[in-house]
Amino acid sequence: MSSYKIPVPNSKHTFRDDLFKGKVLFCTGGRSGICYKIVETMMSHGVDAAIVGRDAKGLLESAQSLERSTGSKCIATSADVRDPEQLGKAVKETIDKFGKIDYVICGAAGNFLAPIDNLSPRAFKTVIDIDLLGTYNTIKATIPHLRQSHGAYLHISATLHYRGLPYQAHVSAAKAGVDALSNVLAAEEGPRGVRSNVLAPGPIGNTEGMSRLTPKGWKPENDIPLGRIGDTSDIANAAVFLFSPAASWITGTVTVVDGGEHHIRQMSLPYPQSLLDPDSVKGIIKGKL
Repeated sequence: MSSYKIPVPNSKHTFRDDLFKGKVLFCTGGRSGICYKIVETMMSHGVDAAIVGRDAKGLLESAQSLERSTGSKCIATSADVRDPEQLGKAVKETIDKFGKIDYVICGAAGNFLAPIDNLSPRAFKTVIDIDLLGTYNTIKATIPHLRQSHGAYLHISATLHYRGLPYQAHVSAAKAGVDALSNVLAAEEGPRGVRSNVLAPGPIGNTEGMSRLTPKGWKPENDIPLGRIGDTSDIANAAVFLFSPAASWITGTVTVVDGGEHHIRQMSLPYPQSLLDPDSVKGIIKGKL
């Protein structure tokens, strides 16, 4: 029995090459993974960008790679999103270079597998600080500039908190907070012409999260209605739309991009065996449990 698998579209087939010409993007978490692909795709449509992260060397390498692949400008602005002062300096560097900020992606994140009884307060706080507090700090640092440009925010969330997913209490709490924060931002800043939306990716291939958190032998065609694992381009294409003029009346929304996975999600680990006897499932987890 065969099933149709929807192909990954190229943004160039849908959006104008110069869609974001003259615009400036500020992105936390842009060094790699999903956010790197969003930045690359938007730069291929004319945006200039600043990517933000803690790894100064890796960040610079990513910025140079983005410039080579797109022809647009990109600067590396080293900062920890948990530190408002560092973020303020990164924003200043961006303004000094480009003169404005039109779009902001809040994409810095962290995750790992841990049951609540083995999740230390420090570990829980770390994820909350990066994902949720980092989003708040990014908003605070950039909002004066987005008010001037009548710009837009995009927050990278998840679908994990739509159900009670074992081993994901920390990130579920953080992402639920990000969703709520975006909604308030949309309501408060809409009268000033600022939009705020959330993208919630499903399982995305060739990302650190999937390599660390997915059980060995997992088959996406069994769990995803559209029959394939997601690609970073799927998320990037949705981001391009939400930042584009076509989405000018869209704010305060959560856009799920997961091929329908969250509707039929199965427990990836045996339940309740994985909770009652954690040692029994260590061999089927790629990452550390």
